[in-house]
Amino acid sequence: MHISSTASPDQPAIVSPATTAWYLLHTKPRQEEVALMNLERQGYECYLPLMRIERARRRKVATVAEPMFPRYLFIRLDSSDQGKSWSPIRSTTGVNQLVRFGTCAAKVDDALVNLLRQREQLMPTASMFNNGDAVVIADGPFSGMEAIYQNTDPECRAMILLEMLSKTVPMQIDAGRLLRVG
Repeated sequence: MHISSTASPDQPAIVSPATTAWYLLHTKPRQEEVALMNLERQGYECYLPLMRIERARRRKVATVAEPMFPRYLFIRLDSSDQGKSWSPIRSTTGVNQLVRFGTCAAKVDDALVNLLRQREQLMPTASMFNNGDAVVIADGPFSGMEAIYQNTDPECRAMILLEMLSKTVPMQIDAGRLLRVG
């Protein structure tokens, strides 16, 4: 049996798993986490799949968590008469609407949500650059020069190959000072 998170602390409500299902919610732009927080505060069970990505922040490389599916999150709802009302969802801050096909809300199979949760745990952090990528130095004495990215060491210093005086020269630079070409 599934214990719903909609219950009060002194008396948990028991919800039959046969009447609940995952549905897809469309959020407002860049408000997935706002919608998630507000829906959970109202007692809805939600899931926002995230992926870890390297991004340049203040000229340093930082790992950030971003939604796997921008503007979408999953919500578990009870379709029985005893289930929590769906009407507050529409007016929740950050939520645009339930995804629908015609008049029916889009159900998502439990197996898909479970698979996404497993993949989220096993997914490696996506790096900013791959070996062989063309990059440009964003600032410093070599600002504007193109180079070829090789790899990054544990201190987030990138090894690049820079073309200088008709010769390829290896150089280390903070990865946050590089931009991808194109």
